Amino acid sequence: MGRRTGRGAAVWRAVVRSAVVGAVLCVASAVLPGRVAVAAPDVPSYAFADDVRSAPATTGTTGAARLEPGATYRSSLRGEDKAYYRLELDGMSDVYVSVTAIPRAGATLSAGDGISVSVQDADSVTCSSDTVTVGTAVSPQPLTAWGARELLPGKGLCRKAGTYYVVVERTGTGSGSGSGTGTDDEDTDLSDGRTWDLELAPVSEAPLAKAAATRVPEVWDSSTPTPPVDEPVPVRGGAGFAEAAAVEQGVRSDEIVPGQTLFYKVPVDWGQQLSATVDLGSAEKNSGYVVDALEMTLYNPVRASVKDTGIGYGGSQKSASLPPVPPVGYANRYAPTDPTKSLRFAGSYYLVVHLAAQVADRFGEGPYGLTLRVRLGGSVQAGPGYARQSVPRGFFDVGAPDPVPSGGGSSAGADASGDGTSGDDPAMKAVAVGGIGTGSLLLMVLGVWTLTARRRAAAQMRVNAQNPTA
Repeated sequence: MGRRTGRGAAVWRAVVRSAVVGAVLCVASAVLPGRVAVAAPDVPSYAFADDVRSAPATTGTTGAARLEPGATYRSSLRGEDKAYYRLELDGMSDVYVSVTAIPRAGATLSAGDGISVSVQDADSVTCSSDTVTVGTAVSPQPLTAWGARELLPGKGLCRKAGTYYVVVERTGTGSGSGSGTGTDDEDTDLSDGRTWDLELAPVSEAPLAKAAATRVPEVWDSSTPTPPVDEPVPVRGGAGFAEAAAVEQGVRSDEIVPGQTLFYKVPVDWGQQLSATVDLGSAEKNSGYVVDALEMTLYNPVRASVKDTGIGYGGSQKSASLPPVPPVGYANRYAPTDPTKSLRFAGSYYLVVHLAAQVADRFGEGPYGLTLRVRLGGSVQAGPGYARQSVPRGFFDVGAPDPVPSGGGSSAGADASGDGTSGDDPAMKAVAVGGIGTGSLLLMVLGVWTLTARRRAAAQMRVNAQNPTA
């Protein structure tokens, strides 16, 4: 989510935004979330992978934690410090590392606040870099940037096997302070609100068995397809990349509260062309206007941003569609710019939807109706033919089982403090048995409880919309 350096919206859109922002500046400052101490939410706003490993950040290359492709890591970024991590790479594979940062709930942010991610070799040569900012919505939300070591023809840098470093740092001038309650994790002290949780996901793409064409297709169907109009099927969006709800072509209905981010994943095969539209339902009251109220961003399988769209909201129903993007093809990586360059793999593409926290102050706490319309065009083609499995195995396959993580060491499945829990925990069994009897009692009063709990949960989720949990 957010806005990217060098990958922003069209000029006309930026001009319109600037004019509107100037007109409502005093309103915007009034509706920013304040510092409120609250209990932990019943439903986490960002969910890390179940098998997440701990990777403590270092402020230099010495002692940097090693990241292994196929695993997912949890770390933190403290204030203005840089965070370093280490990669040990061969000289044949392309490696991608996504970094998702989670600002604290209620954080006071500026449009330029965000993160920058780069991959560097042992001689300080930058192989790639990416920057993402929160944008004019200044609504705390997960921010994802990525870095890569790519072995492209004609690119002489970063081709050797050896040690590489992932460097993560903050951008912007916002205080980053907020209402987070912090954690007891000695490796992730979030109590000051200036430390952001991080999720890092390195992936290795195998080389091809034989050389493939490097010419990028110049002609593709760039018309805007008609969104599907099927009867909506209910779905519940995930709370993170690891929990993204699987959706296919068709129409899905969901609910979202202000400050919340929902994740969906769509399988897209070689040769297929993805299009998506998001509809936001009307509010019960109409009391103003929120600029950049709803954002939807498309990410590729390695969590690199492809394209985004956003809408303002005045209380009446609104709809936004992603700009047309070309079909997925291996040769797209040789394109000079995005979105074509990012549509280089088959696999799970992510649609990430965020509703700005400020919507609650103008139109109420919701929840708001959300409709997702997905269409897949083009025709499925054969893949490029990899020489071996990528890591994790099956990552760039469509129709295969969920990708299988590599490794399986003792750190897999541990929380951020390194303390794992067993599914056979006797205490948990006792809780489960007791829950059966308790559940019978709860069913007797569920009808009365539901209405009150739903409104209470909506308000709580808004305040805590970026409070991360493993």
